Amino acid sequence: QVQLVESGGGLVQAGDSLRLSCAVSGTIYGTREMGWYRQTPGDPGKERDLVATITQIGTTFYGDPVEGRFSVSRDNAKNTVSLSMNSLKPEDTGVYYCEATLYTDRGWSTHWGRGTQVTVSS
Repeated sequence: QVQLVESGGGLVQAGDSLRLSCAVSGTIYGTREMGWYRQTPGDPGKERDLVATITQIGTTFYGDPVEGRFSVSRDNAKNTVSLSMNSLKPEDTGVYYCEATLYTDRGWSTHWGRGTQVTVSS
């Protein structure tokens, strides 16, 4: 069974930095896009917001709120994706989910991690 496991969340102060990591476990035969999304508090029904994505060849895309502050990277050999977050703001608080498009025994599909909490205090 394929799993995505996030790590690195926590409680920090505004202006601090934090690094999230996500590792893919299980049998996979290929990867496409990997990235991070977040669910902000206050509206559980709201869809997850895109934070950053990265293609297999390293092309990146960032959501407007994090452009210039966050950096996404991946290690294709280890099937990991990371998110370096700098100059954190209270509005960055939320649950951060790792996402990856993977090729498994069932073909191509999108997989999600369970999320890691990031809390930024003012």
